[in-house]
Amino acid sequence: MGGTVGELGEFGLIRELTSRITATPAVRIGPGDDAAVVSAPDRRVVATTDLLLEGHHFRRDWSTAYDVGRKAAAQNLADIAAMGAAPTALLLGLVVPAELPATWPAELMDGLRDESQVAGAAVVGGDVVRGETITVAITALGDLQGREPVTRGGAHPGDVVAVTGWLGWSAAGWAILQRGFRSPRAFVEAHRRPEPPYHAGPAAAGLGATAMTDVSDGLVADLGHIAQASKVRIDLCTEAFDIPAQMHDIGQAVGVDPMQWVLTGGEDHAIVATFPADRKLPARWRVVGEVLHPAAEPRVTVNGAPWAAAGGWDHFGGET
Repeated sequence: MGGTVGELGEFGLIRELTSRITATPAVRIGPGDDAAVVSAPDRRVVATTDLLLEGHHFRRDWSTAYDVGRKAAAQNLADIAAMGAAPTALLLGLVVPAELPATWPAELMDGLRDESQVAGAAVVGGDVVRGETITVAITALGDLQGREPVTRGGAHPGDVVAVTGWLGWSAAGWAILQRGFRSPRAFVEAHRRPEPPYHAGPAAAGLGATAMTDVSDGLVADLGHIAQASKVRIDLCTEAFDIPAQMHDIGQAVGVDPMQWVLTGGEDHAIVATFPADRKLPARWRVVGEVLHPAAEPRVTVNGAPWAAAGGWDHFGGET
């Protein structure tokens, strides 16, 4: 497909994008009407939304349109899973310049479609608008399938903290790209296309998780939300984390302690949850800390002490 978005036109672009969509059994009415219809057997719908802005969340010289699509879908579908729900549908709001090659939004849609399929969901509609900066807005929906949602506010003193998925890989990949390199490829790809453990969210709910979130802004920062909502202290043990030798090598090359990436690097979208201490967890879960009574105020500590280094991401303040 040649030409630009402007040459293709709004309705030509919409036809091109919708032609790339596949459905799932949950989709009763897909793109092409005033709105989509998605079945919700539980009669409750879990919903989340997020934005990716070019130059802030992604760079076209670092990531392909397909990469951006995979990442945009992943970060939203992970939020659905972190509530203990099964992802069902995705909606796209897209702002693009008229001079953008028409292949870019088409490849973006391919990425959205493929990542949605990994999670068991489907793209069901959206909107496109002309603008100066590429902006990708995603709304994701999910079904609780009869389970109660797992919120951030249910952790209790005595619970254990466990995590599944990658930690620090995306941050290490970002550090590599910042220095103009493209390898080790596994870490660069982790930054371009995170791989959330979607299945782990509903599974954790079934295991009796008391609180849960995905790691989007950094483990310390995201567990801080659980600590605040649950009014507890969470203490992490650095010896519980398994840092790959290659991550150590990258850290040595760029002058960063890889534990910094593990504790504060975001965008891996691992799932972290608290569980009753007597709960037997599958091997995919690694226990990395415990929930304690708050000493003075709810917070996260590391090896019993406040984490002194910068940690987490605040969109209006940068690193916190």
